[in-house]
Amino acid sequence: MHNLDNRIAQGRGDEICDKVLKGGRIFDLMTGDLLPGDVAICGDTIVGIGDTYEGREEIDVTDQILVPGFIDTHLHIESSLVTPFEFDRCVTPRGVTTVICDPHEIANVIGAAGIRYFQQASEHTLMDIKVQLSSCVPSTHMETAGAALSAADLAPLRGHASGLGLAEFMNYPGVIHRDPDCLEKLALFDGGHIDGHCPLLSGKDLNAYIAAGIRTEHEATSAGEAREKLQKGMRVLIREGSVSKDLHALQPLLTDITSPYLCLCTDDRNPLDIAEHGHLDYMIRTLIALGSSPLAVYRAASLSAAEAFGLKDRGQIAPGKRADIVALDSLEACNAQLVLAGGTVVNDTAFAARRTIDPVGRNSVKAPKVSASDFRYGGNRAETPVIGIREGQILTDHLTEEITPDNGDKRPDVSRDLSRITVIERHGKNGNIASGFVRGFGLQAGAIASTVCHDHHNIACVGVNYADMAVASNRLGEIEGGFVVVKDGKVLAELALPVAGLMSLEPYETVRDQLIPLRAAAQELGVTLEEPFLQLAFLALPVIPALKITDRGMVDVTKFEIIG
Repeated sequence: MHNLDNRIAQGRGDEICDKVLKGGRIFDLMTGDLLPGDVAICGDTIVGIGDTYEGREEIDVTDQILVPGFIDTHLHIESSLVTPFEFDRCVTPRGVTTVICDPHEIANVIGAAGIRYFQQASEHTLMDIKVQLSSCVPSTHMETAGAALSAADLAPLRGHASGLGLAEFMNYPGVIHRDPDCLEKLALFDGGHIDGHCPLLSGKDLNAYIAAGIRTEHEATSAGEAREKLQKGMRVLIREGSVSKDLHALQPLLTDITSPYLCLCTDDRNPLDIAEHGHLDYMIRTLIALGSSPLAVYRAASLSAAEAFGLKDRGQIAPGKRADIVALDSLEACNAQLVLAGGTVVNDTAFAARRTIDPVGRNSVKAPKVSASDFRYGGNRAETPVIGIREGQILTDHLTEEITPDNGDKRPDVSRDLSRITVIERHGKNGNIASGFVRGFGLQAGAIASTVCHDHHNIACVGVNYADMAVASNRLGEIEGGFVVVKDGKVLAELALPVAGLMSLEPYETVRDQLIPLRAAAQELGVTLEEPFLQLAFLALPVIPALKITDRGMVDVTKFEIIG
């Protein structure tokens, strides 16, 4: 057990250090200098830099550059499709040593038990998982979730060591129009950290939202939107997920001047994207390649993130800071050669030594069995609202198309890229089924279905053949949730996600490998989207403009109302 006396003694050189990194250069995020000298570590804390130390364990990092561990400032671990333990094993070796997560995906399925699962898991992972308390379960009144959490439900969850504050407040109309339930949650966390979520909000509405005490925001999709939020005191989190790709649009804003107030986040990123491109490491090298300075980028990845969330014990390689350290071959390439998380060398031995906990949320898919006729979509008028996908964004367009009813049914039309989209309530609450149209998948045949359906996580199914849509939707109940691709009545590919219908029990490598045939099967149906499964999931999120769908019908998000 290390105490204050040990840290001071080892920092002064009066005691042999527990661990010393030798031969590298520290990238100082205050001055931009590259500093020679050893890094001395006592337990989980850096106690010395810029001098020569002796250690019980000495690690050679000659010719490598040492940077602070990366901090993902907003993400949903559930969207990685694996448990927190497998997510830890997947991304910590890439240099991500702290993540600030919102477990509202699992909370929308099983309530407070899902948040407690993440809190308990955080006690055993190598990375430091900070668990924000989910503010919007459900996200709005226009959907059926598996649970509902009030301020009174959140209060007992406070005080855990992983806690920082209230997670993204998605119901921005509820904030600016002073909904009593929203105000009660905001009051509970008044003076603490409250994450934001306010896409396209500006002017007096943005002023009102920030006046509620909300300090960070990750939904900016243009430099102009991000600049206004910065000017009004918000820390902006640059996001690059599997679907929401805002890095290129916001990169020009990231300079040495603005970097103390900008951070990086992934929000939702799956193991296949991580394997093919990377995680925060991908964002770092891409931002540098696009012209942002290494100082600005590495600040945003660590020091600025720590400051934004009040994590005074990390974000810098300096005495007194948590020993989260990444040794790189170069700043530009950002390839981690060695990672320390809280002073522990990240390797297979360290992962194997972790304690794990039992999964939760099994057998959560309680949807009604459906048939082809359940996917019919009536209406007397030919004028029909259509969700228009914007690839690379979770914003959608509110389109209108003339679709003439045929025997009481408006049918999909592959020649116009008009697919049926249906949401089926799967929590055993009411059995709601709502249908509409979507453009952007490019489907020519078959169907895709998923229980990853933000944020209520009902079944979302898109297809051009009703019988295939029924097969895909019913199959999800048999495998406890996940992804399914069907053509001509046959399941072409599937991925079971039995933990609340969101996460696999398999190693991340297995999930990564299963996503490859899923992607290929979707392409066999004619799908042109790079990531069709998460793109489908976001079509059901009624807090992102402009047109979405839930189990209660099509939602005009701009008007914040169900339109049919």
